[in-house]
Amino acid sequence: MQLEKTGITKRTALLVALLGAVLMPACGRMSAQVSLATVVDLAQRNSSAVRLADADQRKAAAALSEAKDVVFPSLTFSSGIPVFPSAGFSGTPSSIWSGTVESQIFSPMQKLYISGARNGLLAAEANLKDAREQAALEAATAYLELDTVSQEMSAAYQQEAGAGRMVEIEKQRAEAGVDPLNDLLEAQLAAAQIRLKRIHLQSRTATLAQQLATLTGLPVGSIMPDHTSIPEIPPVSGELSPRVLEGVQSARLNANSKFLTAKGDYESTFLPQFNFVAQYNRNTTILNNADYYYAHPIPTNNFGSGISIQVPVFDLIRRAKARQSAADALRAKVEAEQAEHQNDVAIASLTGSIRELDALAEIAKLKQEIAENQLKTVQTQLQFGSGSGTSAQLSPKSEELARIDGSQKQQEALDAGFDLAKARLNLLRALGHMDDWLRTLNK
Repeated sequence: MQLEKTGITKRTALLVALLGAVLMPACGRMSAQVSLATVVDLAQRNSSAVRLADADQRKAAAALSEAKDVVFPSLTFSSGIPVFPSAGFSGTPSSIWSGTVESQIFSPMQKLYISGARNGLLAAEANLKDAREQAALEAATAYLELDTVSQEMSAAYQQEAGAGRMVEIEKQRAEAGVDPLNDLLEAQLAAAQIRLKRIHLQSRTATLAQQLATLTGLPVGSIMPDHTSIPEIPPVSGELSPRVLEGVQSARLNANSKFLTAKGDYESTFLPQFNFVAQYNRNTTILNNADYYYAHPIPTNNFGSGISIQVPVFDLIRRAKARQSAADALRAKVEAEQAEHQNDVAIASLTGSIRELDALAEIAKLKQEIAENQLKTVQTQLQFGSGSGTSAQLSPKSEELARIDGSQKQQEALDAGFDLAKARLNLLRALGHMDDWLRTLNK
């Protein structure tokens, strides 16, 4: 029952998202909150890499079926009705139709081909899982970044409003002769830099909206992140017990498949193969009286059967194919080793990066708290005074500067948090634990 409820909730979320896509042209550039689970699910459905991997899996399943079905009799029918009357002796009686049954009885190589095809199917299944995880990682990363940028945009608007107020304050103080003109120019420069930061955030938002639209198939700008739908990304390090990554497992299985196929091609150059063959011919003398050339009339119904034994003695084509298969197997083995080594390097690199990003996130958080406390201190001094006769009285400009600095530190903390979350997700994937986090999306 719990699974059914989860499925219904998931389908409902998808229907809501698709309904929003249909109503988008009529309602303009509307956006609605879409959960991370829905975005990931749509990305996995819409991903071209996933669809290609699914096609490869279907192809591998068909290849396995082809390798196994050679032991089942195949039945073919053909027609051999002459177009023109034959002249002279052709050596082959005319037949209205013929049927042939053929199947493989014994082949030492076929067991290797079947095992190779089975490993190929397992490799395709692992590659499909890997493609789905990669699509989920890309969608989750873009979603987290859009959520971060959305929060930064709110801080940027507050920062820009504070910069505008600071410029007005400096204008009044410059006109009154309290502050020099250079202070006004510095305030205008700070406002221009803050406006540039806001424009940069808007560009990032547009880029991420386009990226998510490409990943999910939804209209551009229709996705508004729901921060509450993002589950906590657990702290992770290289000390976590690694699992075999689906991509690495796929490469290993593919290499084993190529090896078994190459071994079968090699054995086919010297081992025999036994096939069963049966044939029926329905002869006719309508256009060619073949009976004239034989001592007795040819029967209308003709049937024959036997066992075909193929013993390779000298076949350069098979030998060349065996060498080609051996080269493919060697290449697949090297690619599997390369994929494993690259993943090990990625784990080591991400582990070191996470230590640094964790420290940077802590520093950014502390800076934000310090800026918030400084703002409270400035506001208190503006309201009640400094409490010391020797201290200079603070101006409203000090409060705006404290607000701007607090907004800046908030943006830096958000950026540091996103970088840390992104690195953790990548390390989870490299360690083979990405699927554990994806399961928490639907809880």
